[in-house]
Amino acid sequence: MSDYQKLVQHSQKLANFNHLAAISGWDQAAVMPAGGNEARSNAMAELSVLIHQLNTAPQLADWFAGAEQESLTLQQQASLREMKQRWQQTTVLPQDLVQAKSLAGSKCEHAWRTQRPNNDWSGFAKNWQEVVNLSQQEAQIRAENLGTTPYDAMLSLYEPGTTSTSLDSVFNDVKTWLPNLVDQVIEKQSQESFIQPQGPFSAAKQKALGLKIMQFLQFDFNHGRLDESVHPFCGGVPTDVRITTRYDEADLVQSLMGTIHETGHARYEQGLPKAFAGLPVGEARSMGIHESQSLFFEMQLGRSPEFIAHLSHLAQQEFQANDNHAFHAHNFQKLYTRVEKSFIRVDADELTYPAHVILRYEIERDLINGKISFQDVPELWDQKMQQYLGLTTKDNFKNGCMQDIHWTDGSFGYFPSYTLGAMYAAQFMAAMKKTVDVEAAIVSSDLSPIFSWLSEKIWSKGSSLTTDELVKAATGETLNAAHFQAHLRNRYL
Repeated sequence: MSDYQKLVQHSQKLANFNHLAAISGWDQAAVMPAGGNEARSNAMAELSVLIHQLNTAPQLADWFAGAEQESLTLQQQASLREMKQRWQQTTVLPQDLVQAKSLAGSKCEHAWRTQRPNNDWSGFAKNWQEVVNLSQQEAQIRAENLGTTPYDAMLSLYEPGTTSTSLDSVFNDVKTWLPNLVDQVIEKQSQESFIQPQGPFSAAKQKALGLKIMQFLQFDFNHGRLDESVHPFCGGVPTDVRITTRYDEADLVQSLMGTIHETGHARYEQGLPKAFAGLPVGEARSMGIHESQSLFFEMQLGRSPEFIAHLSHLAQQEFQANDNHAFHAHNFQKLYTRVEKSFIRVDADELTYPAHVILRYEIERDLINGKISFQDVPELWDQKMQQYLGLTTKDNFKNGCMQDIHWTDGSFGYFPSYTLGAMYAAQFMAAMKKTVDVEAAIVSSDLSPIFSWLSEKIWSKGSSLTTDELVKAATGETLNAAHFQAHLRNRYL
């Protein structure tokens, strides 16, 4: 057996353990009784150590050295590149740090579920301090290995090849035009009337409607399912994708788009190349590309007039509201493109969303680089909320710095992926429309031409190309944020 084949076999063994970890994590978030958390956290920490040991097995260095001397196809070379990058990212961390961070993250996230509703910053901060401390240790170790800043080292886990310097350039440009555009659109929409659908809307009916929409979006229910959790997410593995949403019986709007968003993540997972299953090269390219797919579904498709008309029709059927003007397509269109400055990122509209992301990016960048302390976060959050959205979160921690799940387990470097994803999504749609009649496909209720383009250009590539190579092959250019700005101006003005 060649050294490359040994690496492939080892990688597929790792994938099986990661499969178990992913399903266990979904269960913990979606259906596990609260009393099971301590034992589950210990079991998952033990599993994370076992995975870390496999990732850092001493023979791997020799196998990589040997494989690099072998005659490999271009696809095998890409596969070797991705396996080696994954190995290098893992081997730099000591086992005790991996275990400690897993335990601290589980403890912090579980307590956050009750601390957030109670606006309990002091209780949260006691757990979070340890998560931040361990994340800073991890970032420092990674930075010394890569020769970067600590934050850039964490960023590379989610967005390989991206740096805070490049993000600063892109985001600083957004800050020059976004606030004025938001104000223009809010002023324009203030002259328009709309009807807010009046609940209650039972969670059971909302779920039934969500399942119909997932079917319309060609979700493979033989390899996935929909459940409910505190924070919507997509987990599991490509052959068993677990997505969750949350329901508010007073508000029909948010859960539907949450379901569409997570279905975009899931379709990407289900569309990854099966020939490379169990290998890093067969996984999603980056979190920015992953978010581009969820935001393509939610924003580019889901809020288009043609899709809204279909959504309106399904909602009228499910809630027996044919004569209810609040459910008519023209009113749904106003509801789903309504712009307002608000506190909660996951509920934010498409236009103000980048402000939420830039705020978090700037805070976590300085936190991980050691320029600020975890204790500074609430005040900085309030300052930036006032600066970017004209809102204050003073003493309002649950709608401020405690609202997201990402920082509870130390996922620093993740937030930029959301706005990068929105930019990629706009660029993909602009390129797609050159060869696909998107509007006609939605009206016909057969979205196959849209998904065929995504499958050919994005999903089937896995990680065989770098992010820049993938985007350029699909659209003819690397990231060009002008497409995002043009999309927003076209839709809202």
